[in-house]
Formats: sequence, structure tokens, C-alpha cells
Amino acid sequence: MREREFQTEFGRRNLVEGCFELKLCKGTSLPFDALKDHQKEALLATSGKGLFHKITDQPVFKGSKVRFTRPKPFDCFFLTNTDSYVVVMFWIPRKKKNVYYISIETWVYMVEAAGRKSLNEEMAIEFATFKESYLK
Repeated sequence: MREREFQTEFGRRNLVEGCFELKLCKGTSLPFDALKDHQKEALLATSGKGLFHKITDQPVFKGSKVRFTRPKPFDCFFLTNTDSYVVVMFWIPRKKKNVYYISIETWVYMVEAAGRKSLNEEMAIEFATFKESYLK
């Protein structure tokens, strides 16, 4: 499993509205620094004062027969007061695909208060707003 495959499955299954940063954990813990500073700041902005983002235009290469690889839905968006989550999947092949939605505010609190450098599944169970198994 790769994060790309998690993203595809998440897109099919997710029923929660909001902004999401997906993380895949193939071991027993996920380092807190897996969530990069710019990702944290963007998630905090969407849940607060707001975030403007322009969707990047697809490049057109000289000699390319395809003008755009995929049409974008629109040019840009502004999100504010939107629930934002770090969504972590703890994965073991053919045994486990447990998904935990942790609000960005809770994530920031855990990083500061955990007394450790990583998130384990027990912490995810305790602090997650939503939980789901993808093996069903």
C-alpha cells in the first residue's frame, strides 16, 4: 500500500466534510514531523481565518498531443471555518486498515503535550474524532 492508494480508497469511502492531509503508517508509530509545517499551517488556516488556493494549471509541452491531462474543476477556492483533519491509516497487509481522523487542533495539542516524537495507534484511538476500518 502506498499513500496514493490510500488516497484513492479514501476518496471512495469518506463521508466527512472538511480538509484532509492523509498519512499512511506501515509501522507502530507515525512521526509527528510527517505533517510538514506548511501542511499544518494550511489546515489551521482553513479551520480559522481562511486559506486561498489557486489550482495549478496543467503544463502544455511543446509537441504534446494532449493540451491538458485533466480538466481542473475551477480556478481557485477560499476556505474558512472548515473542519480540518490529519487522517492516519495504520496498515498491516491483509490484516489491518484502521483510519483515524484527528482534528488539526487536536494534532497540534498532541505534538505539544505528548512527551514523545510520534503518534501510536493507542493515541489515535483516544484522540480521533472519527474512526473507520477499511477492511470491511
